[in-house]
Amino acid sequence: MEQTLSNGWPKRFITTLTTCDITRVWEVGTRFILSLLTLTILLGLAGGVVKTFLDLRLLLSADVEVALRQVLVDTLTLLAVVEVLKTTLAYCSEGRVRVTFIIDTVLVVMLTEVISRWFTGGEWHQFVILGGILLTLGLLRIVAVKYSPAPTTPVQQAHQLGLAYL
Repeated sequence: MEQTLSNGWPKRFITTLTTCDITRVWEVGTRFILSLLTLTILLGLAGGVVKTFLDLRLLLSADVEVALRQVLVDTLTLLAVVEVLKTTLAYCSEGRVRVTFIIDTVLVVMLTEVISRWFTGGEWHQFVILGGILLTLGLLRIVAVKYSPAPTTPVQQAHQLGLAYL
């Protein structure tokens, strides 16, 4: 019996390795990890909403300007998290990440940074740098939509550029 186990085990192991599709293992593993990431993002988003709601009590104890500034920055940060979630879900459904999704995410984060710097009284050179980055990202987004490898209709292009409101 010991000889059967020792002789049969390597053969079964090699057969299992050769029949196992490594691409399928990669896909299943990636989907599992992205599911955990999606759950983490959703929990973080829920926690951020609760924190933003709790920051409303600042209206009673601090200046209205300070309280609303905090709520605005919290809200913009949550929108950046929503963009990250959108990118993650797009990868789960399509198996790739669109450049426009990444640019949209970075644009939202950068706009949040500009607004928070504006409220904290940042230096003018910080605004020039952030404005240059925003301008570059905006141009990149336009180029990414215009020269996308996926065929699009003019209506789809308008939606991707954010020009359609329907």
